[in-house]
Amino acid sequence: MTTALRIGTRGSRLARAQAEWVQRCVAAAHPGLTSELVFIRTSGDRFLDTPLSAVGGKGLFVKEIEEALVAGEIDCAVHSLKDLPAQLAPGLVLAAVPPREDARDVVLTRTDGGLEALPVGARIGTSSLRRAALLRAWRREVEVVALRGNVDTRLRKLEAGEVDAVVLAAAGLRRLGINHPHAAPCEPEHFLPAIGQGALAIESRPDGVAHLLQAIEDRPSRQAIEAERALLVAVGGTCVTPLAAHATVTGDALIIRALIAQPDGSRVVRGEARGAASAGPEIGAALGRRLLVEGGAEILRALGAGR
Repeated sequence: MTTALRIGTRGSRLARAQAEWVQRCVAAAHPGLTSELVFIRTSGDRFLDTPLSAVGGKGLFVKEIEEALVAGEIDCAVHSLKDLPAQLAPGLVLAAVPPREDARDVVLTRTDGGLEALPVGARIGTSSLRRAALLRAWRREVEVVALRGNVDTRLRKLEAGEVDAVVLAAAGLRRLGINHPHAAPCEPEHFLPAIGQGALAIESRPDGVAHLLQAIEDRPSRQAIEAERALLVAVGGTCVTPLAAHATVTGDALIIRALIAQPDGSRVVRGEARGAASAGPEIGAALGRRLLVEGGAEILRALGAGR
């Protein structure tokens, strides 16, 4: 390229940290290639006091960035993969999936002991329908309250006593260099993460710089998220669906666990599937269809989100 690679991203501290990490990886893979960050304010950034499910869901964090990419105003974009809708905008591809970070959720409190040490009636803040449903299924006697804003805002509200705990993604805390003294990880066996959580998505047009971005691709990470996203498509999940899936790849083997939950946590339909990593999309889609048959479809119909 004769000009700098234009990398589109949101302007939050976490989004900036993620895009700068991608910058460094691309520079290491292609010595001499320069790049610049282009900050784009998304619809999701303009509605920070409103639940995402009420204003259009996670796709609001990528809409304007994808529009800039289609228009040729940027060359590629860095997203948190969990923010990507099931279908990319027409004319765009997922050019690279770098090595995935820790996919787990973390409960942050003001004292030791994690979620199980919180008293009856404790207030736990989260903006995620998935996290809220799983919290209610785990500790029915706590109060889940809506809490949006960036990581720093949520931590300030925790320290100010507005809530007794918050649930955040371990990957985001690591990327920001935050080592909270009272952080308790939620193991995926019981508290499944969001689809794509911990992974980054490098999106581009199929021509142009897509081939350059392949240098930071991590095959096992892509195989895992392709299985998870195939499940999302099979289930027909939306922003009002408490849905989770987490796949891991070891060698040539893939394991995926998934669930569909009622928002109040009173019912959680869980499933697991295994197979060859190369068949991840087929395995994920089949598990999604099985969850629907085993009760997930009934939950989704009640939410007005199912097929």
